[in-house]
Amino acid sequence: MAFDAMSLKYNDQGLIPAIAQDATSGEVLMMAWMNADAVMRTLETGKVTYWSRSRQSFWVKGESSGHTQELVDFRVDCDQDCLLVTVNQVGPACHTNRRSCFFTAIRNGEQVELLKPE
Repeated sequence: MAFDAMSLKYNDQGLIPAIAQDATSGEVLMMAWMNADAVMRTLETGKVTYWSRSRQSFWVKGESSGHTQELVDFRVDCDQDCLLVTVNQVGPACHTNRRSCFFTAIRNGEQVELLKPE
């Protein structure tokens, strides 16, 4: 069956969350938003493309930083309202220069920094 990006369930802004996961380690790297065009650009080019809510424009991960995401697999969850992109990540995934955006844990009521900037 052919895939149609419009079959996904987008929020009222026309966006769907996309979780990026390292294809080798399984580490969750980041979450960002895609619209239908970003979905199609990602699938067509193999370069993970997101929608920037603040800039109201597309951004190809690593376009300016060099910290690219090469698409390995593109998955849709059971409700069709969330995406999982497995990627080959080059460099840090987070804009704070950390490997993952999920670098803070809450343990015993305290915030604990798990990763330092690279």
